[in-house]
Amino acid sequence: MASRLAFCIAIVLIFLWSVADAFVYSPPKIFNVVNYGARADGNTDDSQAFLRAWSDACQWKGSSTVLIPGGTYMLHSITFSGPCLAEMTFFMRGTLKAPTIPALFFTDTWIGFHSVDNLTVTGSGYLDGQGASAWHYNDCFKNSQCLPLPSSLRFDFIRNSKIQYLSSINSKKVHINLFACNNIDISYVRVSAPENSPNTDGIHIGASTNIKISRVSIGTGDDCISMVSGSQNIDISEVICGPGHGISIGSLGKGSQNQNVMGISVRNATFWNTENGVRIKTWSPSWSSLASNISFQNIIMKNVGNPIIIDQKYCPHCPPSGGESVSKVQIRDVEFNDISGTSSSKVALSLQCSKLVPCQNVKLVDIDLAYKGLGVLAIASCSNVIGTSYGIQNPGGCL
Repeated sequence: MASRLAFCIAIVLIFLWSVADAFVYSPPKIFNVVNYGARADGNTDDSQAFLRAWSDACQWKGSSTVLIPGGTYMLHSITFSGPCLAEMTFFMRGTLKAPTIPALFFTDTWIGFHSVDNLTVTGSGYLDGQGASAWHYNDCFKNSQCLPLPSSLRFDFIRNSKIQYLSSINSKKVHINLFACNNIDISYVRVSAPENSPNTDGIHIGASTNIKISRVSIGTGDDCISMVSGSQNIDISEVICGPGHGISIGSLGKGSQNQNVMGISVRNATFWNTENGVRIKTWSPSWSSLASNISFQNIIMKNVGNPIIIDQKYCPHCPPSGGESVSKVQIRDVEFNDISGTSSSKVALSLQCSKLVPCQNVKLVDIDLAYKGLGVLAIASCSNVIGTSYGIQNPGGCL
């Protein structure tokens, strides 16, 4: 009997030891780009050294970190591709600089990540897009032969990942671009570019789901955050935006039909000296699609050009035409709640919806916006909107 009990105890102990071994923390293996030949002198192209470090880290069977130590690294256009065998961290302590020679930057990506799961891009480093060398090439609105300009940081088909503690300055075009991504957390990110830098959106999201953005500070020459077709379940909070064009949903309706935008929440945000505040815009004319279940809540506006705006007549470079084109994008179930502050334009609230598919179920709750012009009250301008209003309505008379 005693021997049988001892045998059972031994079996239990072996099982417990095996379980404990499975949960023993193993620190990630470090792949230092300097060990792969990176010079960090700010002039030598270190792209190949970075790619070699990434390739080895990606094939490591345990968690791994590509480490970029302090220093300044020149990188030409580069993409880090997966899939990888385990969790990956791209840890930047240094500054990454983009090329300024036109032949080296006419592409859509400066630093890209493609088809990676469980990726963390983090560190105290800087992405310096050196955009002043390229902004004057941004003329696609008038030049059909224009060449592409790169996003500083591009994520395609990335899942279950984090982007944290980075700073991006002077991107040639978009700073952070997400396409076909799922379950991404962006936090503690700083973005900076001059107010007159063209198309330098801070964070641009397309065809992506379950994106969380929080505690970010963005000042740039275009939208602080933009969400286009296929963006769903986007949660945005604690954003400081300015200068820039505000937080925008759209422009919608220009691409494929039925690329819907749904489940967008923007809350606890502050806008400083921006051209717009919270905005939904659709092309006119457009393809059919849907934008629904959208909420803007607890927003502070400080000297903002168009604090609240729905624009379904958006076509900034269209030639004048004899007939009026209409948008086919249906906007519905939208709430503007607890939005206050000052407007630099007399029209502080503008809801210009489509004649063909009027906006449905729009709610205005506790809106308090004052025009900065002395002795002049802010006004609201609305058309083709079906909805309700509650609480404070300043300006009033819209719904």
